[in-house]
Amino acid sequence: MSTLLRPLARPAPPAEAWSRLWRSRRMVQRNVLVYRYEWIVLLSGAFEPVFYLLSIGLGLGSIVREVSLPDGRVVSYAAYVAPALLATAAMNGAVFETIFNVFFKLNFSHMYDAVLATPMGITEIALGELLWALLRAALYAVAMLALMAAMGLVLSPWALLLVPAALLVSAAFSAAGLAGSAYLRTVNDFDVPMGLIVMPMFLFSGTFFPISIYPTPIQLFMQATPLYHAISLCRGLSTGLLGGGQLWDLAYLVAFFVAAISLALRRMERKLIA
Repeated sequence: MSTLLRPLARPAPPAEAWSRLWRSRRMVQRNVLVYRYEWIVLLSGAFEPVFYLLSIGLGLGSIVREVSLPDGRVVSYAAYVAPALLATAAMNGAVFETIFNVFFKLNFSHMYDAVLATPMGITEIALGELLWALLRAALYAVAMLALMAAMGLVLSPWALLLVPAALLVSAAFSAAGLAGSAYLRTVNDFDVPMGLIVMPMFLFSGTFFPISIYPTPIQLFMQATPLYHAISLCRGLSTGLLGGGQLWDLAYLVAFFVAAISLALRRMERKLIA
């Protein structure tokens, strides 16, 4: 029990950190064993951005044929939307995994209580769930990038970095999801993260059109959301529009991840040990 109650704020030595990361693979193995019978759930997440691209990117693209980038270049509407859908797919995979599944494990199956009876601790549980969400994000990113390449929507060789960018996006939202799931009390609370946070970000963070069409206060609000920076980073890599803005997007996502994972560890500690 003394291991579980060790203060999480104290930085772990490198050897201990690697040991925790190595033990956390057991959570990934457990999820792999579960999902081998529910593989259709994983595939559904990969198909969702494809359907959005075909229905909105190409359907609405027949009306809105071109979109101007900040550097003055004009790209097709499908090429504008595709990298944003890749970013939102990474977000959705992370959020659904860490909100719904982790909430069920915390409050109904109490699986983590059994895990804590092993040499694994709270940090290993959080890292394991995070790594599993990253694997899902990698699957979605690779599938979406392959489709974009096949449709001629990749406009820059920098698009090869879309996969690691999607992993960073997934890490940021996975950490936020882990923290958020520890605050939820009942299934009715799902309306808060999904209806009041995720869905508005998906619709208004520049996924389907530039946020410049909004009044300035709304623009400033949306620019403070993590999905806006995720979309900006992925769109910059896909179109070759790289500059100081994308460096700021990268720094924002890294800082957001660090803050979110710190909160997630503390909230899960309070939830599991209290």
